[in-house]
Amino acid sequence: MVSAFDGALNEIEQFVQAGKLDMGVGLFKNTPGLIRAPFFSFTLMLASPDRRFVINNVPTRWCSLDRRRMISLTNDYPHQLLIDKQLEKAGVTVVRGQVVKLLETQIALVEAKEGIAVIPSFGMLACRNRKVTMSELIAPVMTLDFYQITSRGSRLSDEAEEFSAFLNTYIAGWAGTSRVK
Repeated sequence: MVSAFDGALNEIEQFVQAGKLDMGVGLFKNTPGLIRAPFFSFTLMLASPDRRFVINNVPTRWCSLDRRRMISLTNDYPHQLLIDKQLEKAGVTVVRGQVVKLLETQIALVEAKEGIAVIPSFGMLACRNRKVTMSELIAPVMTLDFYQITSRGSRLSDEAEEFSAFLNTYIAGWAGTSRVK
């Protein structure tokens, strides 16, 4: 039997180290006592309000976000820190809109025309029933590397191995349309 745990990255790391979880998947940094293996890479994309869900094949440049109202996640999300650094590096000044804790809330506020959002391409699944346009951000393309972590010196259970393989296959199933590698 597989049980899922949805928690903060530091909680997941602690539970994996303590043997309470077989593995974790997320935006983990190298941590002593854990083995970090690449799992998937996701690109950053722009979510903008629209009349229907659209995947725009024309990419958007970071510089075009200048002076636009942005809905952001809180700074405890590693990718929000990466987004903020890239905006600064590109010399882009955004008008800060609401700061929220959930990707789904961020997308709902974009749909409600409260602003735009920069989200990872895995968020496209949450956008598919929303009235938003998604376009890849370029100049530069920014990637987020997802890792699978396990405790150093322990072996994954058969169930965890099977779940990991399923998850990998599932993500690969929609990777072509989601800018996922």
